[in-house]
Parts: sequence; C-alpha cells; structure tokens
Amino acid sequence: MNRALVPLLALAAAMALLPMQAQAGRSCEQIRPTPAVIAKGMQLAERTSQALDASGARVVILARAGQDLGKYGLRYSHLGFAYRTEAGPWRVVHKLNQCGTAVAEVYRQGLGEFFLDDLWRYEAAWVVPTPEVQARLLAALNEPPARIVRLHTQPYSIVSYAWGRKYQQSNQWAMETMAAAMEPATIADRAQAQAWMQFKAYEPTTLKLGPLTRLGGRVGSANVAFDDHPNDKRFSDRIETVTVDSVFAWMPRAGLGAAPVTLKLQ
Repeated sequence: MNRALVPLLALAAAMALLPMQAQAGRSCEQIRPTPAVIAKGMQLAERTSQALDASGARVVILARAGQDLGKYGLRYSHLGFAYRTEAGPWRVVHKLNQCGTAVAEVYRQGLGEFFLDDLWRYEAAWVVPTPEVQARLLAALNEPPARIVRLHTQPYSIVSYAWGRKYQQSNQWAMETMAAAMEPATIADRAQAQAWMQFKAYEPTTLKLGPLTRLGGRVGSANVAFDDHPNDKRFSDRIETVTVDSVFAWMPRAGLGAAPVTLKLQ
C-alpha cells in the first residue's frame, strides 16, 4: 500500500517508482497500516463513491478528518476536488505537504488513496456545488497539469494566513483555484483569487493560538509558520486561516453550493 503519490507536474513513469510520504490534515508519523485499517479506509471510499454516484453530481468539495481538531472547534482537516471521470471512477485533486518539510505539491488520486491516509475519524463530508460551479470546476480540472497548478505556491504552512501569499496550505489552494475557475478570464494570480473570495464574503476561521503554542509549533514543525500573519492579529493571538469548516459554511451562504452532506462508518 506504499505506492507513490505522483505530483501533477511530474507524471513521468520514472517518478511513479519513487517513494514519497505526503500529508495534509493528518499526522506525519510513518505507521504501517494494518489490514483492518486498510479495509475500513476502502469501505469508506466505496460508500462515498456510491453516495456521490447517487447524488448526480460531477464535482464535489470532498473532506476528510485526518486529525482531531476538536479543541479548535473544527470537525474536518482537509479538502480537495472530487470529480467523476468519463470512465466512471471518481478522482480527487488536492494539495499535500511533503512530510517533515515546508513544501507541498498538488496530486491527483483515487478515493481509496484519499481515505487511506491515516484518518482520525472514518467520516467523509462533501458539498455539492451549484451546476454552474460544477461546470467551471470540471473544465478547470480537465485542463493540462500546468494550468491546474498555476496558483500553486510550494512554500507551505498548515496555518498560512488566509489573505497572504508567502505560504499556501491545502484548503487555501483549493479555494483560490476555485476562484480562478469561476473567473478564468480575469483571475491570473493569488491576489486576484483572494479578492474574489472576499467579494463573495468568505470568512476564514480565526484560531486562538497563544505565544507558547505558536512558538512550540514553529520550533517543532517545519510545516508551521506564523510570520505571514499581520502583527496586530498574530500578537493578539488571532490566526486567520482557511479551514474545511469555514468553506462548508461559506459555500451555501454565498450561493455556491448546497449544505454539507456527511457519511460516517459505524
């Protein structure tokens, strides 16, 4: 099950042979999955696929619970774009941090890989975008890889500032990419994508992180940085970042999608 993850900009066959640990919204510990964990992850993927087929959607914003974020009032840790291919299977395009580093890449995976990623809770959640948003996202996801990742910023912080451009975390990349898909003729960079999100009244999550928490996170993890946050917010313990929960609240509020749907294994 340790198959490689292949970035969209490295599709050469040789790259598929290279081992790579990547993560987003989960622990970076390298733990060999047990047969029971694999079976449960695949069961969640199968049931999610069946539910998505039944929904009639072609594209959804799909989330997983990779780690326990309950102390921050958050239920989900990571999202990506799941879309149904012409052949039938669902694929997921999302951004993953390379474990132990401050960089990330964009990947295309199957549902099985998406849910075999060291889950904290075996639960899937998704928002079905409006038909217009689905059509624009599907067109963008079927573009050449260089176009799909044109707003991708490699430097990564899991708590990157929602309106900053120094770093870019996974959920942030997805929402900026959606903005570009909605206005392909006018949005050419991250600043313009963020302006569109602000125009649509997106509100990031504000995490209350004190100085000791910030210091511990920065010293102990390569993928945690706070220096992109405005000083007045950072030093008053207000860390504004893009979260699944904030996106799921925003999509129906902005008329971009339906209310979230959840699927949990018993």
